[in-house]
Amino acid sequence: MRFLRRTLLCALSAAAVLGAATPANAAAVNPVTASPYLYSWGRTINPVDVMRQTGVKSFTLAFILSDGGCNPKWDGTQELSSKSALINQIRAAGGEIVPSFGGWSGTKLGDRCSSASALAGAYQKVIDAFRLTAIDIDIENTEFHNPASQDKVLGALKIVKDRNPGVRTVITMGTAKSGPDADGQRLIRRARELGSTVDVWTLMPFNFGGGNMVNDTISAVDNLRSRLSSTFGYSAADAYRRSGISSMNGKTDQNETVTAANFTSMRDYATRNHLGRFTFWATNRDFGNCGAAGSNCSGINQGTYEFTRITAGYTG
Repeated sequence: MRFLRRTLLCALSAAAVLGAATPANAAAVNPVTASPYLYSWGRTINPVDVMRQTGVKSFTLAFILSDGGCNPKWDGTQELSSKSALINQIRAAGGEIVPSFGGWSGTKLGDRCSSASALAGAYQKVIDAFRLTAIDIDIENTEFHNPASQDKVLGALKIVKDRNPGVRTVITMGTAKSGPDADGQRLIRRARELGSTVDVWTLMPFNFGGGNMVNDTISAVDNLRSRLSSTFGYSAADAYRRSGISSMNGKTDQNETVTAANFTSMRDYATRNHLGRFTFWATNRDFGNCGAAGSNCSGINQGTYEFTRITAGYTG
């Protein structure tokens, strides 16, 4: 995302055996639909406690980056196994996870891997390690603005889909109030040209520099829906199901304010149109009355885990 995503992850859990076991009920949990972001720096969060308090069933774990080459690590520094214990805990409680590749800061796999096939191999390593049913590509900064990196990401996702038909793919990207900007439009167009099927295109509708956050979010997603329909030939209903919202709770990087009431209105809009994904950044800052906005605090008056609870109520 933005300034909150420029801080690097720190260790959260001890190393465990690579390849977190999947409980029998995990297959019933869709980790894409309502999956707030959870990261490992800032305020320490026990995800199982959050699940019990809010009813949320899945988390988007951020971020997987390059270790300097074409090898995936958490934050680019921690072995994949360092999150196995955490993932096992979430699954044992009846939940599921989707890892997020990318974010604003750090070295991106899409920039460092030499080809789409090499990048697909990096994605596959994570899929195999955790027996995943979905991955999120949070394409920002250098990956997003570099056409070659965009094409590698899309080519890699095509390979991943061919190898793992049951794995859902999500692309998360920034947006203008009027929908995807020029880079976002290119990404969508190239997905069609390269034959890369993306299950859900998710927008981050904030950092607009002010305005009505609900109306601007609706405008952005409505225009995304229109572009998906015109590019791929989807019906309006199908295009909405392939669209998503990834908002930000409280104060955004540009000091906009997303209140719990705003977020509820966004959820109601998502429900009316059956969007494929509804989430926010991030559970770690889902606290109010705690000072200025940052990695530990939303910067507004809100209830503890209020945005997570709103997200948990979304079923598509």
